Amino acid sequence: MKGMKMLLSIVLVLCLAGGLFAAGTKEQAPANDALKIAVLLPGKIDDVSWNQALYDGMRKIEKEMGDKVSVTYVEEVYEVADIEPALMDFASNGYDLIFGHGFQFMEPIIKVAEQFPNVNFALGTGYKTLPNTCVYDIHLGQGGYLMGVLAASISETGKIGVIGGADVSEIYRGHESYKLGAKSINPNIEIQEFYTGDWRDSAKAKEGALGMYDSGVDVIWHSGDGIGLGAVNAALDAGKYVLSNVVNQRVLAPENVVSGIDYDWDTAIRQIIDEILAGTFNTHDDKYYWLTVENGGLQVADYGPFADIIPQQAIDNVEKARKSLIDGSLVLPDFTK
Repeated sequence: MKGMKMLLSIVLVLCLAGGLFAAGTKEQAPANDALKIAVLLPGKIDDVSWNQALYDGMRKIEKEMGDKVSVTYVEEVYEVADIEPALMDFASNGYDLIFGHGFQFMEPIIKVAEQFPNVNFALGTGYKTLPNTCVYDIHLGQGGYLMGVLAASISETGKIGVIGGADVSEIYRGHESYKLGAKSINPNIEIQEFYTGDWRDSAKAKEGALGMYDSGVDVIWHSGDGIGLGAVNAALDAGKYVLSNVVNQRVLAPENVVSGIDYDWDTAIRQIIDEILAGTFNTHDDKYYWLTVENGGLQVADYGPFADIIPQQAIDNVEKARKSLIDGSLVLPDFTK
């Protein structure tokens, strides 16, 4: 445990320090006629969270499509003031498809896309689109519901928590569904909720999570990015359970991360690229590409050693809810904010 705490502390320092350096670019020489793709990430590709999930999904697509695509990655494009110049640069240099991986990319993408109608843009979460733009997003309500079911099923104190970064629509839906899932198992469960107001404030997330644990909460789920590292670190310090989001974070705390929700972004990326290559991307109005439990884009992370530690009923409860989402017998409220 002591060694893992040291490892996680190092990861946290590296992630937080990343914002002090200029954006990094990883580029390969394009093959002739390859679809030139730029991926702008607000964080690091190895953050064990939001950015790594998209990077892993895009790398999978690169391996599948070979010389049909050529992908450039740029890290640490976080501030809105830096986003528009980066988009302009790639749009001006012959790129066919540009990904902006975060809600803060929405307004800059709409502005730049109007100036470059022959360039396609993909926005990671958001709600505005143009004929040459799209949104790829997560039905986080589904993931939140499943994590609520799991949290309530393994809690011994009847107190669970959930921690978010910014209180935006998709995160709100995830949290409200988490509460709904938990109450489907235990109607009297106590649920504590905390928003840091910032996706990168790991220290604030850790402080909030430790406060929850100190009050009797024994399971916390988080809604991703840097704040997730804070939640995991708190679980490590407190010796409590935590549920991951976006990617499986058990590597950071093997004795604390029970399971989580994994995002397989290649599900959405593949559809976007296939439509562009087929010339059908701009021919329809439905410009949203979703990760769902039904299409396999959202998956419950493996339980690892916890399969023999937590009650089998907990695993069965999650599987029953997952199947109900797939067959349509469970329909979640919209929870529109």
